[in-house]
Amino acid sequence: MTARPLVIAHRGASGYHPEHTRPAYLTAISQGANAIEPDLVFSKDGVLVIRHENEISGTTDVASRPEFSDRLTTKVVDGEELTGWFTEDFTWAELSTLLCKERLPELRPGNAKQDGQYPILRFIDLLEIADQAGPDFTLVVEIKHPTYFAGLGLSFEAALTQDLFLAGWRTDDFRLIMESFEKSIIVRLRELQIGAQHFYIMDREHVAFDELVWAVSEGVPPISNADELSGPGLEAFSGRLDGLALASSLLFDGSALELSHGRAIVEQAHQLGLKIFIWTLRPENEFLPETFRTSADPLEHGQWQKFYEKLWELGIDGAFADHPDLAVRTRP
Repeated sequence: MTARPLVIAHRGASGYHPEHTRPAYLTAISQGANAIEPDLVFSKDGVLVIRHENEISGTTDVASRPEFSDRLTTKVVDGEELTGWFTEDFTWAELSTLLCKERLPELRPGNAKQDGQYPILRFIDLLEIADQAGPDFTLVVEIKHPTYFAGLGLSFEAALTQDLFLAGWRTDDFRLIMESFEKSIIVRLRELQIGAQHFYIMDREHVAFDELVWAVSEGVPPISNADELSGPGLEAFSGRLDGLALASSLLFDGSALELSHGRAIVEQAHQLGLKIFIWTLRPENEFLPETFRTSADPLEHGQWQKFYEKLWELGIDGAFADHPDLAVRTRP
């Protein structure tokens, strides 16, 4: 459906720098990525902050900051009990004093050496970076925990509209792709014309939280993402969404060498006018299917090139990658 599939830098070039930092984004741009993917959560005062999750002890130095020790708490987010420090308990002024750290230090020790060097960014900061990257550079914006934040009185629709206006972007700017693990927010954003394209993120056996809330209220069994892809499931998305962002494991059965199942899904999606992105291309043995691992060392780069080439063969429209340069190198 596109002339050439997009290489989407997953939280920036997160294989080379701690995720969602300015160097991660700038490196992705320099390596030839077509797009970068920020994850958005909220601060206490309604600022859109770029973090993988609203619980930030794993990606910032907050746990070592004595002035914030009293913010340690336990919450239930999307049905999961978590203990830590949460963005919605801090003002942006407070969050801006925190420094980023590597989320996977055991697997990416080189990134961990950069801990404490870079501050957190806001969405509006990334809009400026995208402007500097050129007129065709795209943002694939992931909306995190929209039902949870709505329960706190925080609206992504309003906050996105405000930041885009302040940055001089149209709300339906062609450079904006919106995505989420919850369908309802994506459908609303599409109806409000916030973003140019709208994608639903899906994972094997995952049940979207908004789907779970609805199922409980109606007294019916919830539907998993895998169920939504089966049978006539894709037809339900046609006309309501622009595409799906699928975990790569949804597109092959057991072995990455058997791709007929995945090709069938991609072909059906295209026939229905839907695009397909996949996530996440990572070269370390830890993340590769067993077929493509070169040793028992999880840090060692395996036969990533062969695996990436197989995934591109599916005819997908884009792929998220931690190392954008490697994805660019293999892209057809």
